[in-house]
Amino acid sequence: MLVSEGVLKWALRSYPPLLFQRIIVTKFHKGFRGVEVKIKKSFLNNNYNDSIFGGTIFSAADPFYPVLFSQVLVHKGYKIKAWSHTAAIRFRKPAHTHLHFKITISDENIADCERDLNTTGIHRRTFPIEIYDKNEQLCATVLIKIYIRNLNYTRVDPDSYREVSC
Repeated sequence: MLVSEGVLKWALRSYPPLLFQRIIVTKFHKGFRGVEVKIKKSFLNNNYNDSIFGGTIFSAADPFYPVLFSQVLVHKGYKIKAWSHTAAIRFRKPAHTHLHFKITISDENIADCERDLNTTGIHRRTFPIEIYDKNEQLCATVLIKIYIRNLNYTRVDPDSYREVSC
């Protein structure tokens, strides 16, 4: 779906799975080249140790690389499906304050993705996300592996010289 940075920011701010966990998109960078996210500590995401639930932190990191790549590629005319394929989180210290993180994707990341989508129809890549508290202390590190499929990709079967849809 083609949307602007501002529209998507407000749509995700009001999306219930993010809203009720207090996960707030503060900014999408121009051209969807990055995003800034805040996790507000509240009674809705507070655990028995008076820190933010690990599941909330994990949920905050999950959707944003696929969203960024999806928007960049859709704006370039691709018809794709993008999602988080696998993820791993390492908690470094309890999150007793609000948290924040920033994700950026480079021109090289996009070029690599486009090359794979145009030659094999699929792009997979793992990206790190570092999540900090308000004192800039590292609280969690997340590794997200994205999976993107080019829905318009067809390959030619060299044995039969016929197109095969993936």
